[in-house]
Amino acid sequence: MAGASLLFLSSSYSSTVFAKSFPFSPSHLSSPPPPSLSSSYSPRRRRRRRYCLLPPLRVAVPSSPAAPTPTSDEEALEAEETSSSSSSSSPEDSFSWRDHWYPVSLVEDLDPRLPTPFQLLNRDLVLWKDPRSGDWLAFDDSCPHRLAPLSEGRIDEDGCLQCSYHGWSFDRTGSCVRIPQATAEGPEARAVRSSRACVAKLPTLVSEGLLFVWPDENGWEKAAATKPPMLPEDFNDPSFSTVTIQRDLFYGYDTLMENVSDPSHIDFAHHKVTGRRDRAKPLPFKLESSGVWGFAGSDSGNPRISAKFVAPCYYINKIEIDTKLPLFGDQKWVIWICSFNIPMAPGKTRSIVCSARNFFQLTMPGPAWWQLVPRWYEHWTSNKVYDGDMIVLQGQEKIFLSKSKEASADVNQQYTKITFTPTQADRLVLAFRNWLRRYGNSQPDWFGYADQQSLPSTFLSKQQMLDRYEQHTLKCSSCKGAYEAFQKFQKSLIGTTVVFCAIVGIPSEIQLRLLLAGAAIVSAALAYALHELQKNFTFVDYVHAEID
Repeated sequence: MAGASLLFLSSSYSSTVFAKSFPFSPSHLSSPPPPSLSSSYSPRRRRRRRYCLLPPLRVAVPSSPAAPTPTSDEEALEAEETSSSSSSSSPEDSFSWRDHWYPVSLVEDLDPRLPTPFQLLNRDLVLWKDPRSGDWLAFDDSCPHRLAPLSEGRIDEDGCLQCSYHGWSFDRTGSCVRIPQATAEGPEARAVRSSRACVAKLPTLVSEGLLFVWPDENGWEKAAATKPPMLPEDFNDPSFSTVTIQRDLFYGYDTLMENVSDPSHIDFAHHKVTGRRDRAKPLPFKLESSGVWGFAGSDSGNPRISAKFVAPCYYINKIEIDTKLPLFGDQKWVIWICSFNIPMAPGKTRSIVCSARNFFQLTMPGPAWWQLVPRWYEHWTSNKVYDGDMIVLQGQEKIFLSKSKEASADVNQQYTKITFTPTQADRLVLAFRNWLRRYGNSQPDWFGYADQQSLPSTFLSKQQMLDRYEQHTLKCSSCKGAYEAFQKFQKSLIGTTVVFCAIVGIPSEIQLRLLLAGAAIVSAALAYALHELQKNFTFVDYVHAEID
């Protein structure tokens, strides 16, 4: 579903682009616990953006024997894609999921006053901002004392991360600085200096408005030498308006990446949101290059779609539309949809989408005085895109899981046998499945025990799958603030309605009574309208068959 978000603008030339502009700050790499390692590579200068490069991700998919000689168009497409891969990369090429920067959140959506939990490759982390240095930090979300989650703690008066269970405090290096229960002298006093009292700290970096985490606490040197992915230069161009959004999705990384690689679903899955069923047409994609780094491809129609996958989770779509407008003549509209699809845990993925376009800027959020559309309103449309894919992908993932159990085989190797993909529109989907099989070991390199059988999509209800409040609103500063404002305004209107109703019989003049009654009705109507609008922050049912 987030995949749809990535490409949704391509088929509808129109309005809704994901999220908001990038007020991104310069990048910095926070130092490791013991040795202080400062990452001082300076990124290209950008107007309001910051890098967004993603680390390696894996997918949960089973395997099977090598495919036979192609006997159908779909197998021919896969064979062509496979030969393209082998021509641009050697069998010795290897991919390490843990040697990459992963964007974990839009910085504007993090609360600097509170520790924030996050999962990356099935590893529980706590993200928090050091009030002294201003650096964002990432620790293991586990207190070494009795393993309580540090994300349930607070930032104390000394600017340290304090566990809420027994009050142990940790500084920016992960070292323990206070054990309230320890005596002032003797072995207990020395316990605070023990290596066992420290919390593992991971490399972090802020770039283009995104907080990146390197998932290996022993990878400080590699992290310092590696740049995160960059957004296209057009994000710096004043003629482009930009928006961003993030949402946690209850289906796997591979399911989302496959969806993101598929522009042909937009006209149907997002009918009357960002596409139209009657506009569907052939999309003859051509794979241009591929290898351990990812792949790139494009079609030659109008609009022209160019796509690039940078492993493990960065997907770039560029949509170019040649059109002609009265008075303005020939125009070249450009839309960028750059998505980061972060594998949180088996069956759970965070989608971060950064979009830009050079037309209809009046309808986009932005810093200019004439850009009046609020970010939260833009997110209402963006969440419709997510919702349009959600239940479809939930069903698809459950069937893939069932097929993998039946055959005890790798879905990526069996993909063209258990699906029927005869058109060139599916070429990039096959390219992703091939990359995952050849280089990604068919799934991300999860930390700890990863239960691939109990995926959320197999037991969550439709309402839980479409729960915007938990998946997005609570994690979006704009939508959370707007939702709270709507609630306060609604309560004030209800109170006003009660007051008007209470005093409507007091005046002796009939005209004044009618005026008070009318005010009560208007106030009640506005309160009801706010109640209905608030559903855009919580849950809106999505039924494809009801959209004519």
